[in-house]
Amino acid sequence: MINKRTVLAAALVVAATSATAASRDYVSIVGSSTVYPFATVVAETFGKTTKYKTPKIESTGSGGGLKLFCAGVGIEHPDITNASRRIKKSEVALCNKNGVKEIIEVKVGYDGIAIANSKTAPLFKLSRKDLYLALAKQVPGAQGKLIDNPYKSWKDVNPTLPDIKIEVLGPPPTSGTRDAFSELVLGAGAQAFADLKSLRKAKGEEAVKPLMIKLGIPMSVYNKRGKKVFKTVAYSIREDGAYIEAGENDNLIIQKLEANPNALGVFGFSFLEQNADKVQGSIVDGVAPAFESIADGSYPVSRPLFFYVKKAHVGRIPGIKGYLAEFTSNKAWGDEGYLTDKGMIPMPKQERLQFASDVKNLKPLSL
Repeated sequence: MINKRTVLAAALVVAATSATAASRDYVSIVGSSTVYPFATVVAETFGKTTKYKTPKIESTGSGGGLKLFCAGVGIEHPDITNASRRIKKSEVALCNKNGVKEIIEVKVGYDGIAIANSKTAPLFKLSRKDLYLALAKQVPGAQGKLIDNPYKSWKDVNPTLPDIKIEVLGPPPTSGTRDAFSELVLGAGAQAFADLKSLRKAKGEEAVKPLMIKLGIPMSVYNKRGKKVFKTVAYSIREDGAYIEAGENDNLIIQKLEANPNALGVFGFSFLEQNADKVQGSIVDGVAPAFESIADGSYPVSRPLFFYVKKAHVGRIPGIKGYLAEFTSNKAWGDEGYLTDKGMIPMPKQERLQFASDVKNLKPLSL
């Protein structure tokens, strides 16, 4: 027999929970660990200078944040998600499926990806080909066919590099930094090999299949677009301990690099800037990671940063409009804005004006 007191108590808990949820009076933000420090300083400035509460920000990684963001509309779901890569078509489709119909895209600036080590160790001078050969799950062997990665030390990869065990601490697959690293480093490095470069450009069965056979790629991953097959093989990172997933906490990677001078770490340029007394950025293809080299595009491992806003929440959750206005203000993301002190590379003025206008008009994203 159902106990009436138990039913009444449960009903009161549900009512109380609903009332609490309905009264959310702060902006909820999730997403990229790279964008997190920039979003945090904007949120703190906004909280100190307005009548609104400081937004609450959780570092979940770009992929994890977009999954939470796209789960639905309502106060139990985040209002904004940060991303160190652009939203994917599949993620937009997930949003639409769950009723998140209008999304505002805000590009906030640029960031580089540093491949860094302890300042107590020698500075590395690497090419993207070196990094591909060190970290890819499969690499071209003597006959050109892909083989399981045999390299144990950096010297195995390139005789000019140190005779040190390959050990790289980096982000997990849910991270936008990992996505960008796969594309900008592994993908670029793989194209140093003619057959892989040809595969990336190939289209149609007659072009793709002969290259797959030549490279020894199983037909189970066949796609008429060679670029998709290329991504499958070139972006796959080895799982034998040479690459260590260190989670979404970039500060933890810094600590591990201090403890192990032989290891390298992969993280955003902003963390390199903030920890310049502890770690140093490797030179990649002859260029060091620096504010100027990222701004002028000469540093090869750089990418744009974004955040995404749920239009349905604007006007319903207090503070969203004000937070957007603060982030897109010249004092924040301008050439001399306070975000540059955190290591963010500003967009050109015209690009900033365009995104600021789109934000002000709440213009929905159109891929």
